[in-house]
Amino acid sequence: MPGSVKVLAAQQRVAAIKESLSTGLEKVDPYHRLHGRPVRYQLTAGQTLEVTFRDVPSIGEAEVNAVKRLLGGKSFCSVSPQSREWLVVRFVVPLE
Repeated sequence: MPGSVKVLAAQQRVAAIKESLSTGLEKVDPYHRLHGRPVRYQLTAGQTLEVTFRDVPSIGEAEVNAVKRLLGGKSFCSVSPQSREWLVVRFVVPLE
């Protein structure tokens, strides 16, 4: 039973993160560098959530920090090239 409680808590946390991003991203991303881009949510081992934005033209530290505030708690961000013009911006959020 304790395992199912952990799974339920992780699912609730993921739902809260998705809701926070859907309602707050437009406000903290005035240049729409992330808002409206393809996004993928991937739960890893029930312990971390990876939020990946693709086709991002550029990203600044202020936008990264604003998204981290929306995600709540500790989170990590990595930015890597997708092509010459586009970036992949990945946030990893521990769910515990």
